[in-house]
Amino acid sequence: MKNKFALRLGELIAESGKTQNAICSDLHISKQKLSNWKTGYTEPNLDDFLMLALYFDVTSDYLLGLEDETGARANSGEQL
Repeated sequence: MKNKFALRLGELIAESGKTQNAICSDLHISKQKLSNWKTGYTEPNLDDFLMLALYFDVTSDYLLGLEDETGARANSGEQL
């Protein structure tokens, strides 16, 4: 099962309307790195995590699954 971060990243990529190649070019990262994050194989370091939040214009809490799209805290019983 994918973690909440991987699921959210996949959704943000799909909603962006951009190709993964374009996103990688914008962020100056490899396609493999983005793919590994999207599948949950690896997780970004802190600098990359913050870069993703800024790029997709979301909060770090949203990326982590701690809040929903409205900024409300996620259900504390929900599994991360």
